[in-house]
Amino acid sequence: MGEESYMADGWSDILGQSQLTDNLKNAVRHNKISHAYLVQGEKLSGKKMLADIFARALQCEADGDKPCNCCRTCRQSMNGNNPDIIYVGHDKPNVISVDNVRQQINGDIVIKPYSSSRKIYIVDEAEKMNVQAQNALLKTLEEPPEYAVILLLATRVEAMLPTILSRCVVLNIKPVSDEAIKNYLMAKANIPDYRAGICASFARGNVGRAVQLASNEDFDNMKSEVLDTMKKISSLEINQIAERVKHIAEEKKKEKLDIDDYLDLCFTWYRDVLLYKACRDTRHIIFKDEQREISRAAAFYSYEGIERIIRSIDRARSRIAANVSFDLTMELMFMDMKAG
Repeated sequence: MGEESYMADGWSDILGQSQLTDNLKNAVRHNKISHAYLVQGEKLSGKKMLADIFARALQCEADGDKPCNCCRTCRQSMNGNNPDIIYVGHDKPNVISVDNVRQQINGDIVIKPYSSSRKIYIVDEAEKMNVQAQNALLKTLEEPPEYAVILLLATRVEAMLPTILSRCVVLNIKPVSDEAIKNYLMAKANIPDYRAGICASFARGNVGRAVQLASNEDFDNMKSEVLDTMKKISSLEINQIAERVKHIAEEKKKEKLDIDDYLDLCFTWYRDVLLYKACRDTRHIIFKDEQREISRAAAFYSYEGIERIIRSIDRARSRIAANVSFDLTMELMFMDMKAG
């Protein structure tokens, strides 16, 4: 399974990566193309989109800006039937095997392009290549045919052999600013201002993740539950806190809840409370629809109390990552919030 499945029109669709896209556009314009590239970035960060556009630009028959999206090869590429752009697949979900590499790259690359000047291989989730597969690929990278270009897309560059990396141009997808993501969601996906702001804040610089959150009902439900708990926490009894923790654990088990997102929502609530308490500033508050409740919380908590709670959220995150009892960790965090 790859990450993104939609087809972008061109370089302008790649948000916040102008340095990277300018380098690739110049490489295409001046015909200075390397035989191997490794694109590193988080899941949903746009690696596949970048690879699709770059491959299309390399095959484009137009004289001007590439890809033109109008010529024969561009139309073939956009329809997914360009014979000289090969997407390397794998049967096992967690492993790209040596057989996958030998059959789909090494055995195929000796055949010249069918109708273009180049033959392009795109390996999504390249970090799933086992050592044998990477060593098999290395033989091709050491002496590639003149017409071959191999694009490796990976979330973890450290999973790749140093000998592979030394033969690749490494391109890093950088985090995009919250403001740019928010504007993108509002303009391209018709997401309202308030919702776009929340999704941008929780995307951690990842445009694809922001788009996913904007259409994710589970995230909406989790946000509503967090806000309900934050607003009521000071009056909840111990048994009510235990019930809420049990529900969170069940939702997490069913994969309807990302605990990092849950804790980020808690953190953002208290960050808004602190911001309001310090300067009554509502312009930079994330939960703009909750200003009345945020005002109440700001009056209830002391600065020291908010600081303790923020440290408690960080502590909970570390404990969960270290596999400390989930229920106990969450209960302790909520008790810290209740104490104020």
